[in-house]
Amino acid sequence: MRTWQVCDVMSTDVATVRDDTPYREIIDVLTQRHVSAVPVVDKFQHVLGVVSEADLLHKVELIGQPHERRVFEGSRRRKERVKADAAVAADLMTAPAVTTLPHTPLVAAAKTMNSEQVKRLPVIDDLGRLVGIVTRSDLLKVHLRPDADIRHDVVQEVLRRVLAVEEGVVQVTVHGGVVRLTGQMDRKSSADIAGRLAAQVSGVVEVTNELGFDFDDSQLADRWSGRTTFTGIA
Repeated sequence: MRTWQVCDVMSTDVATVRDDTPYREIIDVLTQRHVSAVPVVDKFQHVLGVVSEADLLHKVELIGQPHERRVFEGSRRRKERVKADAAVAADLMTAPAVTTLPHTPLVAAAKTMNSEQVKRLPVIDDLGRLVGIVTRSDLLKVHLRPDADIRHDVVQEVLRRVLAVEEGVVQVTVHGGVVRLTGQMDRKSSADIAGRLAAQVSGVVEVTNELGFDFDDSQLADRWSGRTTFTGIA
């Protein structure tokens, strides 16, 4: 079962700047392309860092303030003042950039954004060259999948291919990304697995698992997991 990856939602038309791009030109690029950040790349399209509106705003915030107080400031504030004085991308950018690969699952990309507290990830190939960019809003595109496509994946990939469930045994309806499973399975474990796998289909918001079963094999599994094995002594 294929889950959506970064390459399915990323933008490939990426606005970039070079390390020697002046402050004013960076603002022009952001404004013209209607973006809030741009990767900084070298002549081989390797990603050196990212310049965001937050990096640029330090100049607006701190310009004109006295420099002699820097010795009493924390390291973070000193870095902000360095960026306030910066004139080109190399000194303005946040580096190294937090990046991802095209075949990274969307769940993994979302976790990276959250843990690194970034709003976008430059997408690089195996050689470190820029091939796209993915934003938080891009990751949400998976939930724009049509209900018919989601249902097809649940029926064909989960029920038919993985669980080998015959047609008509399980009924699948999808509305607004919410999957409802009804019908009768042979075992409780199979019904549970069907629900868990359906939840992993790209675009699924929630699964309502109303599957019945002929045999409750959960107690069997519990007994097996708690089974004690005795070894004879020769």
